[in-house]
Amino acid sequence: MKRLDAILEAAPGLIDGAADLPALASVEAELLGKSSVVGELRRGMGKLDPEQRPVVGAKLQEAADQLKTQVARRREVLEMAAERELLISDRLDLTLDAWVPTVGTRHLITQVIEEVTDIFLGLGYVVADGPEVENVWYNFDALNTPDWHPSRLESDTLYVEYRERDDVLMRVHTSPVQARYMEANDPPVYIIAPGRTFRTDTWDATHSPSFHQIEGLVVDEHITFSDLKGTLIHFVHEFFGPDTEVQFNPHFFPFTEPSAELHVKLDGTWLEMLGCGVVDPDVLVNVGYDPDKYSGFAFGMGVERLAMPKYGIKDIRRFYENDLRVLRQFP
Repeated sequence: MKRLDAILEAAPGLIDGAADLPALASVEAELLGKSSVVGELRRGMGKLDPEQRPVVGAKLQEAADQLKTQVARRREVLEMAAERELLISDRLDLTLDAWVPTVGTRHLITQVIEEVTDIFLGLGYVVADGPEVENVWYNFDALNTPDWHPSRLESDTLYVEYRERDDVLMRVHTSPVQARYMEANDPPVYIIAPGRTFRTDTWDATHSPSFHQIEGLVVDEHITFSDLKGTLIHFVHEFFGPDTEVQFNPHFFPFTEPSAELHVKLDGTWLEMLGCGVVDPDVLVNVGYDPDKYSGFAFGMGVERLAMPKYGIKDIRRFYENDLRVLRQFP
């Protein structure tokens, strides 16, 4: 019994000294487990005299209950402490600023297309669209491009293997949209056709095998070259500024006659900006229009060509490299 009294005296210090639940479990085994003094005394009850057993048994049970109570109280304290620590570690600080995901912006190419489109919408034009995979008729024949023209060679045009056909290609300009639109609509026609085009160009600072164009077409009664000049001068002044100098230089395009290149003077340098001209009567015939009643003009410009001088971009590849240092400059 003296050993039991010693255990009861030392137990509070052992129990209170347990810093966490695993340590308390170890102390509990030391005080109440099979190898403890209590466990040893319980196993020795059978060796006592019959008259001693009730006294010793009652004392032993009282001691065990006292130890269990002390352990249970300490366990409750440690469990509460563990729960507090868990809550602290999982705590969400609502006073911190929320994480805001990065919001993307429209690509500069898209911005320029929309800017040009807005200018012509203000003049009463409508936007027309067509497929990027075309056939030879709409891409060349309907536009008065002869069989011998070098643009029809594979060195210039990307042809597509499609079933048994040999006339399928990636459009080299958005002009096929003009032919398709005229086939489906009677005059008057006032359209612009923005979109992606494809050619077998080398990937360098000024060329890309895929780029963007915006073409325009007007067909109506009594349309002249003067209407073309007035329209494009208005566009240049809206896009580059009202003081921008403009000049038209003679050129050749199969689908317009007469034809011209429009040059603009930017920072003291003349730059070729677009091609244009009066619609060739053969093109009107190809789509079912009466060339004796109707006339028109057409023009085509590269979106990248417009964007580069206006926004100070020296290399066309910057548009397609997905470099955030470039893209973030044009929110």
